[in-house]
Amino acid sequence: MFFNFFLFSLIVFAGFGNVAVHFFKNILGQFALENPVAIEVSSWPVWAQLLALFVLKDFIEWCIHRLLRASPRLWEFRKVHHSVKEVGFAAHLRFHWMETVIYKGLSNIPLAMIGFGIDDFFAVHLIAIAIGHWNHASFRVNIGPLAYILNNPNMHMWHHAAQLPSGRPRGVNFGLSLSVWDYLFGTAYLPNSGQNTEIGFAGDGAFPQAFGVR
Repeated sequence: MFFNFFLFSLIVFAGFGNVAVHFFKNILGQFALENPVAIEVSSWPVWAQLLALFVLKDFIEWCIHRLLRASPRLWEFRKVHHSVKEVGFAAHLRFHWMETVIYKGLSNIPLAMIGFGIDDFFAVHLIAIAIGHWNHASFRVNIGPLAYILNNPNMHMWHHAAQLPSGRPRGVNFGLSLSVWDYLFGTAYLPNSGQNTEIGFAGDGAFPQAFGVR
């Protein structure tokens, strides 16, 4: 948890995003150019900065989440997370460190280029972690119409289902914090709460259960 969620995910990549921005600006400065995608985000109200970053970051990571399932090579990394046999709080902590490289490299750096700063990333990161823990907690919960906007344990249970729905070989319910993207782009699937659904993937019985490779 400390390495994946904080040291590597937040400090390294938020810092690297800032370094990348300054490096990019210096290169442009050699040609008397300015960052063409920069926005004066810092002039916005704090709530607007955080809301914009939260929504933009979540959509980018929704796209990355789909890519991790669609690409056979990236799925090898993603399998670590899907190898859990019980969806619970600890399941959110189990994932390959390479996912951080992919997620943060494709989201934090472009968003930092736009103008979001380390403080913004820190706040949104903590909110996303809390929501992610809740989604994996396997609570039997009904949040009503909010389920069309916010991801929730019922939806995420089906994302981990071992038996994918017919015609959905690349998975369902890819939302991280928000479920709205799944409803907008046709990847939502919620026939019931999924509490008795087997989770995992085909052949997960042979998946390593420890850090060592066998």
